Amino acid sequence: MYAKLLNNLETLKLEKMYSYVPNYLDTAVKEGTPVLDALVHLTDKEIAYKNAMASKIQITVAGFPFVKRADEYDYDFQPSVNKAQIKDLCSLRFIENKENILFYGTPGVGKTHLATAIGVEAASKRYLTYFITCHDLIQNLRKAYDENRLEARLKHYNKYRLLIIDEIGYLPVDHLGANLFFQLITKRYEHNSTIITTNQPFSKWGDVFSDVTLANAILDRLLHHSHIVKIVGPSYRTKDVYDLIQQERTRD
Repeated sequence: MYAKLLNNLETLKLEKMYSYVPNYLDTAVKEGTPVLDALVHLTDKEIAYKNAMASKIQITVAGFPFVKRADEYDYDFQPSVNKAQIKDLCSLRFIENKENILFYGTPGVGKTHLATAIGVEAASKRYLTYFITCHDLIQNLRKAYDENRLEARLKHYNKYRLLIIDEIGYLPVDHLGANLFFQLITKRYEHNSTIITTNQPFSKWGDVFSDVTLANAILDRLLHHSHIVKIVGPSYRTKDVYDLIQQERTRD
């Protein structure tokens, strides 16, 4: 019967139970564990294993540039960031509420780190999540537009419960690109959540998108039901130099 049990578990692809049963049965017999309790324990192990594997797959396919968590962020180096606010955003209530997050700050202050950390949290909880730079997103939309399959591409990006669009403002966007971007944001508006990172103040988005009217329309949809995180501080890329200067000042 034992061999039959293992064969059944293997056939049903209950991988965790298959690997866990041999040692667990010995313990259960010694401790006199009731059959029902043993079955619940074994199925709990299998569910936890499958959830962990699904989370790992979600994180892998989300396109993150790296995998970092919010607790890895140096809040002491960037005291303008409210740690409690980031922790609350990592609870993912904003996704259930169909709200957006906009990270604004100069290059190197950790906008992408925090956006990615929240995205990793969402993916690990099995929310369909995707990360893409603004430039790549608009290039993909433009290619779909040229090939007469824009609607299908918009639907593709709209399916994500959380879409992270990184680096708005680093490269200018022409009128067609701005129009395509507007169509995507309009589709997602009040349906799914979007995280934006930008190095440009919102007052400059007219220049970024080459059209003040379109920029205002984009902002109108992004800022409604949104959390704005403004990061004011030095760049992480110069952190080592900054630390060295501080050490030298201490010695003096």
